[in-house]
Amino acid sequence: MTRFVFITGGVVSSLGKGIASAALAALLQARGYKVRLRKLDPYLNVDPGTMSPYQHGEVFVTEDGAETDLDLGHYERFTDVNASREDNTTTGKIYSDVIARERRGDYLGATVQVIPHITDAIKDIVVANTDDLDFVLVEIGGTVGDIESLPFLEAIRQLRNDLGTDQTMVVHLTLLPWIPSAGELKTKPTQHSVKELQNVGIQPQILLCRCDRPIPATERRKIANFCNVRPEAVIAARDVDTIYACPLSYHAEGMDTEVLHYFGLPHTEEPDLSGWQKIVDAIRHPEAEVRIAVVGKYTALLDSYKSLAEALLHGGIAHLTKVRLDWIEAESLEKNPAETQAILAGAHGILVPGGFGERGSQGKIEAIRFARENGIPFLGICFGMQMAVIECARNLAGLPHASSTEFGQTDEPLVGLMTEWARGNERLRRSESGELGGTMRLGAYPATLIAGSRAADVYGATAIRERHRHRYEVNIHYKDQLEKTGLKFSGLSPDGILPEVVEYPDHPWFIAVQYHPELKSRPFAPHPLFAGFVGAALAQARKA
Repeated sequence: MTRFVFITGGVVSSLGKGIASAALAALLQARGYKVRLRKLDPYLNVDPGTMSPYQHGEVFVTEDGAETDLDLGHYERFTDVNASREDNTTTGKIYSDVIARERRGDYLGATVQVIPHITDAIKDIVVANTDDLDFVLVEIGGTVGDIESLPFLEAIRQLRNDLGTDQTMVVHLTLLPWIPSAGELKTKPTQHSVKELQNVGIQPQILLCRCDRPIPATERRKIANFCNVRPEAVIAARDVDTIYACPLSYHAEGMDTEVLHYFGLPHTEEPDLSGWQKIVDAIRHPEAEVRIAVVGKYTALLDSYKSLAEALLHGGIAHLTKVRLDWIEAESLEKNPAETQAILAGAHGILVPGGFGERGSQGKIEAIRFARENGIPFLGICFGMQMAVIECARNLAGLPHASSTEFGQTDEPLVGLMTEWARGNERLRRSESGELGGTMRLGAYPATLIAGSRAADVYGATAIRERHRHRYEVNIHYKDQLEKTGLKFSGLSPDGILPEVVEYPDHPWFIAVQYHPELKSRPFAPHPLFAGFVGAALAQARKA
């Protein structure tokens, strides 16, 4: 029997429902259960793919090419279970699908309403393809009381009736603030949040209380009495120094035990959490430290690079090394290029991540040139690879006007839309209609690495499969001209048309890739590119 655990939030946003969901899933996995996580987002956008990183953070891409909420990255990193497009949906997508069905006549002329049509669609998404699972954890975005969340909460209420209370439970995450002037934890926000949930017909079975200190027994009993739960079901979600300590912290507070107790499952035997302890120990007790300069364009909101930051941390775990990140706004390198050396000189490694648009591109090119000329380990990702190729063309290949058609018309289009590629020996051309066209390349695609290349050595393989998210590609017709400068195209799509990896063999460590390796990194299995990059940065630090 598949059991469904719904995770809701109250009081304020950003309490950490995604991490809490992922940590609980990891604990249930450690007890031998097969688990899957899903996220229901209440906003009206069809998906996060067109949303500003400054508002929404990064777009996480699944193996099957779905553009999803960044919490799915946490789900994958904690459980090593690849998410799919059916694991994240939004109000906008649900309404879009229901309206499309109405236009096709699927409802036979019936009046289409939130109840039952929208709530039925939500329930179908929650239970789809779950028969082989022990637990499905479903996170509801937003907070209780939001108008946008009401259809999701109503669907949960109905599912509790449809499936039965022995197959479903609700975990409610609240804030338990410490008021210094009063010298005590205040329970009233939690009480009001639970009352708001009860007003829509939902009684939580577990309260996960975000706090910065232990919950006294008196306060725990008070919360239990007012919120109609067992005292043991009031779980402290204390602040921790690393998110990877959450499974250990929540287990110590009895969260997984309480979940199993509710469902009548065995819970007395201790799970093996030694793997999580090793990860936490590596983070808390590093043997070395490196500085990585990340030159990006969305540094005002670091959630825009959430998977990237985590992958660099994982690379540090592989070497028992603390990775200190210096976030550098790419445009700052454009305003005064002479300052580039002062800004980047202290870095042991330089990374240029993905992005869209021309803003900050010249600053990224300057950072890449600095890394190339000064022998500093470099990793370029997606847009970072495209800029690395343009930097090579402009400064080494005698093509000063080399550019990307993403930035406008150019006589030397080193980078362009896939639909702009011409047949035969022509280099690149705009479509006759003048439209940008192009199809976003999303999801996992195979690539072939050249045997003996640094990339192949890093992976320990010549056949790889990585996730992509981009419209523009490096133009393969410039390959021979660029390779004469020393740049090596060490990875291509299996048909040899799309460049996937470039590197400088005579550089200490310089690799740029068209895909997003950060999306597949795990704390217990760091991605080889990030482990290799941090290792090269560590060697650079030891030389200094």
